Amino acid sequence: MTIKARATLLPALCTVLLASCGGQPGGNAPGAISVQAGDNACTLSTTSAPAGTIRFDVTNTGSQVTEFYLFGEGDRIVSEVENIGPGLTRQLVADVPQGGKYTTACKPGMQGDGIRGEFTVTGSAAAPDGAAARSVTDYKQYVDQQAAELKTSTARFAEAVKSGDVALAKQLYASARLPWERIEPVAESFGDLDPKMDGREADLEPGQAFTGFHRLEKDLWVTGPQPDTAAIADQLVADTDQLVAQTSGVELTPAGIAGGAKELLDEVATSKVTGEEETFSHTDLWDFRANVDGAKQVISALRPVLAAKDPQLLGTLDEKFAAVDALLARYQVGDGFRLYTELSPEQVRELAAAVDALGEPLSKTAGVVVR
Repeated sequence: MTIKARATLLPALCTVLLASCGGQPGGNAPGAISVQAGDNACTLSTTSAPAGTIRFDVTNTGSQVTEFYLFGEGDRIVSEVENIGPGLTRQLVADVPQGGKYTTACKPGMQGDGIRGEFTVTGSAAAPDGAAARSVTDYKQYVDQQAAELKTSTARFAEAVKSGDVALAKQLYASARLPWERIEPVAESFGDLDPKMDGREADLEPGQAFTGFHRLEKDLWVTGPQPDTAAIADQLVADTDQLVAQTSGVELTPAGIAGGAKELLDEVATSKVTGEEETFSHTDLWDFRANVDGAKQVISALRPVLAAKDPQLLGTLDEKFAAVDALLARYQVGDGFRLYTELSPEQVRELAAAVDALGEPLSKTAGVVVR
């Protein structure tokens, strides 16, 4: 996701979220494609690879926080790694089962279309083994279930907005977004739908319209309904329907879903912990809960694979998930949560540290499942 605000927030966050602000300086893993991501160049050691598991070691040689993407047809995000600070290296593990033409992109400042290049994948990869294939099937069922729930909850929310019932629309807002937040790495992979549905006002590019959930959030909590509020609600429903239709045909891989779990935690650790996600409603803890639940579902699907290949890592993940769950439970009120503005700075730091501690073992999951 292209979020300009992250680039300015990360230096301050690094004092709390050390592991989430990048990987380790220097050094490339054996067999990995080296990527030198500068402010004005994106140089790969090779621009082709056989189908299967492709590893990219991305080193930020520039002065801005950057990210690296592998795109498929129609700018579909195959895999991504975000929040790479200057001088740091992070690895992207992409599972690409079919050959074809792909696109790589470095995004200095984490904005815009990035510095792009062609990338060719040749041949076809062997199908995942039984346990890995079942994990993908299990997770795909979860994605389909959440997509269906997103369609229903968004329609209910939009209807409340259009009826002018501000109190009901406010009540439905946070819960309507939960399915999106649980499957965000899949949901945000479909080109322009992500910024249209989930774009924040502070992240808008010049000339970009402010639409989607967060525009309606502002109308409900700040400005009051506007002349075009009903039209914005209708567009959100139409975009959601389109996203759900595309999600039904998405192809997933074991490494891809493992990487998606880390992306969910990166979202919490690098932007949502600042309170910038729900800047008008302050319902950030609903988003936290959904992101953690989505990441936990990935690990649940991958559990047989992890238990066979790295039971120690699986035990660590269970321990760290339990720690985050316990902290979030402190702030639960009925079916919801306290407003994020009600938390003290110390409580925010405690949450950030727990998410960061979970993110570190989670980052190893993709590498384990493709061994």
